[in-house]
Amino acid sequence: MWSGGGRGGGRSGIDEDDKLNRTQTRVVLARSIRMAGEFRRHAAWALVLVTITVLCTLAGPVLVRHGIDAGIKAKDASALNITVVAYLVVVAIAYVIGRMQYVVLNKAGEGFLRLLRVKVFAQLQRQSMAFFDREKAGVLVARMTADIESMAELVQWGLMQFLSAFLLLFLAFFLLLSLSWQLTLITLIVFPFLIAASVKFQRDSNRAYLEVREKVGANLSALQEGITGVRVIQAYAREDEQIRRFEESNRALFRSHMYSVKVSTWYFGLIEFAGIASSALIVGVGGWLVHRGTVSLGTVVAFVLLLANLFDPVQQLSQLYNTLQSAAAALHKLFGILDAVPDVNESDSPVSLPATGDVEVRDISFTYASGSQPALSNVSVTLTAGTRLALVGPTGAGKSTLAKLMARLYDPQTGQVLFGGVDLRDSSLEDLRKRIVVIPQEGFLFDGSVRDNLLIARPDATEDMLLGALNNLGLRERFESLPEGLDTQVRERGSRLSAGERQLVALSRAALVDPAVLVLDEATSNLDPGTEMLIEAALEKLMAGRSVIVVAHRLSTVQRADKIAVVSDARITEIGSHDELIAMGGHYAALVNNWNKSQPQ
Repeated sequence: MWSGGGRGGGRSGIDEDDKLNRTQTRVVLARSIRMAGEFRRHAAWALVLVTITVLCTLAGPVLVRHGIDAGIKAKDASALNITVVAYLVVVAIAYVIGRMQYVVLNKAGEGFLRLLRVKVFAQLQRQSMAFFDREKAGVLVARMTADIESMAELVQWGLMQFLSAFLLLFLAFFLLLSLSWQLTLITLIVFPFLIAASVKFQRDSNRAYLEVREKVGANLSALQEGITGVRVIQAYAREDEQIRRFEESNRALFRSHMYSVKVSTWYFGLIEFAGIASSALIVGVGGWLVHRGTVSLGTVVAFVLLLANLFDPVQQLSQLYNTLQSAAAALHKLFGILDAVPDVNESDSPVSLPATGDVEVRDISFTYASGSQPALSNVSVTLTAGTRLALVGPTGAGKSTLAKLMARLYDPQTGQVLFGGVDLRDSSLEDLRKRIVVIPQEGFLFDGSVRDNLLIARPDATEDMLLGALNNLGLRERFESLPEGLDTQVRERGSRLSAGERQLVALSRAALVDPAVLVLDEATSNLDPGTEMLIEAALEKLMAGRSVIVVAHRLSTVQRADKIAVVSDARITEIGSHDELIAMGGHYAALVNNWNKSQPQ
């Protein structure tokens, strides 16, 4: 479960180090079966096909016994010929049915994986900002890739082998018992040792496969950081250090894999040795019983052949237990995501927000779970509809946190944030995002066209609405001048556009939504003067007639605000207009003095 707000807030089920015991494994698998309810028909049909295949497999040794005793030993050519033909028919049926069951089980298994991917991705999309503050992007990618892929082996062939091995083991035992109870008792001598070894194997492999899943996530996280941060890495010549870090995580993954291999090796070797030892006992004791006339030669031969159908399933089930443990550990992590309750959740009975209204912050306090000190403490401020509020203060004072709380990207631990008299926690998230829009410092673009990226804000917008929003900002000609106009492909993260063009797309998105409140983390930072002027002009048009909350980094932006709030030490220490705060001679006056000193003479 997930609770609380902010970075590191709440309890995470994704990176738990808890060992997955047998009870937890059963719970995880039972939940998976319930989730896969829509594939029950495929599973039932596959069970029928598997049963037919197993019966055909067991029929082979029985036909061999009949051929030896009734045909070869009795010198009856007709009986031998009939047995040969019957054997060929059984083999042909087993081949055809085997192919059918493979297709049916794969269809059900791959369908389940598709369903799981969609559910996990949808749950990730519903999570609030605090969730992504807590979790590493590489670990989340590992959940969607490596963890789901670890289940592919189980659903592609493991389920089929599990059903087949279980039925084969069960039916083979009773068939052996019906052929000779004496030889069956000989076979059972090794089983107590196998049971004891299986208990140890389950415990060791459980720990091994959960550790592998953890190391896979850590390794992918290191890889993701190395790729996304490559510019910074190369700028400071830290390639060797990043390679060392990746080698370290890769070595840890290698060690965890080798431990799982060691756990498997001794157990599988023991199973194989038990099968060989049992066959040797059957040949020795069976020969003596044939000599005494207690059993027939065909029975001994059939017994030796059937032993493979007794010990092979044991080994297959053991191997499948590895696969099952790996899949269960992966599912345990994925269900941690599926069970995650968003920090910013929607009310069960949402209230509609008015078209416009004041944004009122009432005595809110907020602490990131990763920090011991409050980010905000007992803060109150009101933004009158249609006015501009600038938030200023030193780095880490709480400016951005306050802006995010006013946009309900986070929820305060105490206090309220209201819009038009309605607590934001009582409104629907869809309604909220239509009234309050956040424009980050750097606009993020998705792979696709400029048009696609604009319509993300409002997918139902018509062409006239889209062009109207661009005209209102004076940006239509700018975008139509691109090589393919609005259909220009921006590529991943908008790499074909400049930083300024990406920011213009972000402003145009907001214009298309037409919100009542804009929250800005100064959108003109780190741009060249020409581009900055263009964005400033578009931004002024966008802000006209709206309530604006801006985390200000420049004096020019602050001076245009109707009200300025100075955030310091998790509190609002001063509030008023530019002239009022200058006259007070406090924190704001000192900040303005520092700004003026930093300007080139």
